[in-house]
Amino acid sequence: MHMTKTCTLLAAAAVIAASVSARAAEDAKNLPEVKPLQAIIGNIRQERDLKALTYFAAEEQGKYLTGEYWAKATPAQQQEFTKGFQELFAKIAFPKVRKNFEHLAAVLYEPPKKEGEKTTVASVVQIDHPVKKQELKLKYWVAQEKGSWRVVDVSVLGDSMLQGIRDDQVIPLLKEGGWEKLLKAMKDKLAEKEIAGIKLK
Repeated sequence: MHMTKTCTLLAAAAVIAASVSARAAEDAKNLPEVKPLQAIIGNIRQERDLKALTYFAAEEQGKYLTGEYWAKATPAQQQEFTKGFQELFAKIAFPKVRKNFEHLAAVLYEPPKKEGEKTTVASVVQIDHPVKKQELKLKYWVAQEKGSWRVVDVSVLGDSMLQGIRDDQVIPLLKEGGWEKLLKAMKDKLAEKEIAGIKLK
């Protein structure tokens, strides 16, 4: 008797929690911190790559990727790096994202959270694949740049997109040969046949 009552209460609590969660996700869709995420996903799916890139915080990404070296660069070097990084990122990542989102069913967003000096937005991407339905948990780091919220980094299952690039590629090149070596390596990568052949729309 008591167990039945407990199960009933738990079931009711689960329904209420789901309702609250759904309502919070619906409310979060309209928050300014969430808008750039929606814009990026929508533009990538519709093959508007250059438009999607405008919703990334290029300068914040540059500062994070190069760390203490950012302040040592000239404005021209900083601009060349952010432009080159965005182009590389779009050419490598966007086609994969488009493929993964072919069967996108929905994206649910949680309200933004302040984590130290960072503002993050968690989301669940629901993929309605004919073979297997999937849910992908993402966390976005967003920041205000030029008066608008933009995306700095994306973490998938806790793994940061930018951290690996910074630690394994950018910082070692800067330590070895400074900005000249980093920018040359970026130019060489962009000139590779496979990369150069990808046209951003």
